Amino acid sequence: MAHPTHAFHMVDPSPWPLTGAMAALLMTSGTIMWFHFKSSALMLLGLSLMLLTMYQWWRDIVREGTFQGHHTPPVQKGLRYGMILFITSEVFFFLGFFWAFYHSSLAPTPELGGCWPPKGITALDPFEVPLLNTAVLLASGVTVTWAHHSIMETERKQAIQSLTLTIILGFYFTFLQAVEYYEAPFTIADGVYGSTFFVATGFHGLHVIIGSIFLAVCLVRLTMHHFTSEHHFGFEAAAWYWHFVDVVWLFLYISIYWWGS
Repeated sequence: MAHPTHAFHMVDPSPWPLTGAMAALLMTSGTIMWFHFKSSALMLLGLSLMLLTMYQWWRDIVREGTFQGHHTPPVQKGLRYGMILFITSEVFFFLGFFWAFYHSSLAPTPELGGCWPPKGITALDPFEVPLLNTAVLLASGVTVTWAHHSIMETERKQAIQSLTLTIILGFYFTFLQAVEYYEAPFTIADGVYGSTFFVATGFHGLHVIIGSIFLAVCLVRLTMHHFTSEHHFGFEAAAWYWHFVDVVWLFLYISIYWWGS
């Protein structure tokens, strides 16, 4: 394949899918060990291997797309379809959590006291930290769109500033949610209310962290002149993911924090 006669990218053999799978197994089994036996060594080993795999796999993709010219228009089209299908799968992932929440809250069983929130549960005030978090995420949606338009208009300085602001807002959201979890008057063990609340908002928080990492990688690439006004799908994919995270939070806020309280 030294001189391909087509516009498609035949991917070279890579060890990173294997090391990524091993890291995922070590992280999940290590987390269980940490929860049950207070031993975090296996989890930290898995996390280290995962970070190493992420760095090297992304490095290879950046080389292929930016320096070797493998990301031709047909390849970019395939990447777009792949990202759309991935986000669609994430929509159904969260749909399961919303289904569990509404199944339990629309017709509370006698065991829950016949009401929602269940007897003995003090719900969080939706107009305090959750409302601030909503404003933070909506603002980050504006700044990431500003960054996208700046890249398309070749306003590099504005793109760096707006993307930096987006990442700061993302980590601020994570900080606020951590404080909220710490001060919450109920836990994940408090019946179906606690489990649906912490699993749904916790997985969303994980997606915010992942999205923030995506955008941070894009910021590094932006400072290294990897993006042009015509070729910047790496950033576009991260922006799509970030908008998806924003929309999921709006549904979470309205359903669990506001209506559910």
